[in-house]
Amino acid sequence: MDSTITTGAEEENVWGGGNRPLGASYGKLMMWFFIVSDALTFSGFLASYGFSRFKFIETWPIADQVFTHVPFIHGNFPMYYVAFMTFVLIMSSVTMVLAVDAGHKMMKNKAILYMFLTIIGGAIFVGSQAWEWATFIKGDYGALETKGGRILQFVKADTGERAALADFAKVIPGDRSVHDYNDGVWFYGEGSLPSYTVNEVTEGFLADPNILIRTETITEEGEKTLLTREESLTKIKDAQLVVEGANLIRNEYGSRLFADFFFFITGFHGFHVFSGVVINVIIFFNIILGTYERRGHYEMVEKVGLYWHFVDLVWVFVFTFFYLV
Repeated sequence: MDSTITTGAEEENVWGGGNRPLGASYGKLMMWFFIVSDALTFSGFLASYGFSRFKFIETWPIADQVFTHVPFIHGNFPMYYVAFMTFVLIMSSVTMVLAVDAGHKMMKNKAILYMFLTIIGGAIFVGSQAWEWATFIKGDYGALETKGGRILQFVKADTGERAALADFAKVIPGDRSVHDYNDGVWFYGEGSLPSYTVNEVTEGFLADPNILIRTETITEEGEKTLLTREESLTKIKDAQLVVEGANLIRNEYGSRLFADFFFFITGFHGFHVFSGVVINVIIFFNIILGTYERRGHYEMVEKVGLYWHFVDLVWVFVFTFFYLV
């Protein structure tokens, strides 16, 4: 069989692009490699979240009952603020497209304007996510945790609204010690205490017949199980701890795994957005200084634009998995 020797010229012709496959520059090609690898990372995180959720689907928190807060406005507004955050981030992707287009046309002033709007949108999103974290950690209702680690929430029987511990808990004098610097106690070995003790919550619950207990278990109608008054009186005897807000150990909204995944995945995405904002600021000042005018192209704006669009796309999946499904 005859062997064919391929010359360098023929090989160059076969590949066509030479050292620029598909006509992409080295910088854009490396950005695509990064995006693909990062997409696989996020896919693994979301797949883990999905498996965990469906394994504990009967006790998983309902997003509409968790993310109900809007800054400076009191009330129950499920998903409103999260929808606003999503809208802002998507619109920042639109302004990034306009910035890239302005760069291709060598229109410096428009590129500056649209990059500035992109930075503002990213900063609003990061700030909103930080506020959402703080609200989630603090909590505003409180709950009890049983010996088996289950969460007991409280509901007003007449309105069906969630009841905060402060609405019915009784303050029992002498139920806990008060230590401060003026009393001469400089060190106290116990961690931060909740606003109320289990005894104070129990006493207030027994004295208010309008308060019922809601468990973690989801009914066939897709709602948490609401116990009768008699069932509630029996269930509260299992209470062991008062839980306020959420952290990596306990979660007043339900399964602690939900809080673990929430902090990890939204935090990882938030870090990406924050990094993107920082990079956008650097590019923004480079445009102002005329760096890309002197280079004769705005390819750097296009490369950071690829990253920004990826961050927006990932949030669409995070938003769907965490808040909508």
